[in-house]
Amino acid sequence: MISPAPAPAFAIRAARADDLPALVALENGVFDYDRMSARQYRRHLAGPGATLLVATDATGLLGSALAFRRRGSRASRLYSLATAPAARGRGVARALLAAIEADAAARGAERMRLEVRVDNAAAIALYERAGYARIGELPAYYDDGADARRYEKRLR
Repeated sequence: MISPAPAPAFAIRAARADDLPALVALENGVFDYDRMSARQYRRHLAGPGATLLVATDATGLLGSALAFRRRGSRASRLYSLATAPAARGRGVARALLAAIEADAAARGAERMRLEVRVDNAAAIALYERAGYARIGELPAYYDDGADARRYEKRLR
């Protein structure tokens, strides 16, 4: 008999206002450029065009995913996916990605799009394993001049 896979030792839920300090700390601990401020997070928490999910366990915030949607559009945009360094290798990013995709599909999105730095091999591998196809290149996309790749996935 094959044992079922163990349940992840973390939960995914919608972010709340009391997550703000941990979200900013995660942002500052993970990204060197293009960081979101507390003000931006507050706007996304309150805004109807954004979905902000977090992964948590007994130790606190493990990761976050932020996606945007425009009224009338059939595409959603994954703006940010972050995993705390101490939580890497636990499936947090994969679970957040699946959850944000499910949320976008439930809200009517047919596609998810994203941009990723060309030098972020781990993120590129995650997205490609999850079924994203590269659809473009964006020269000097990031604040530090780094190029990006644009990816897209059909959600339904």
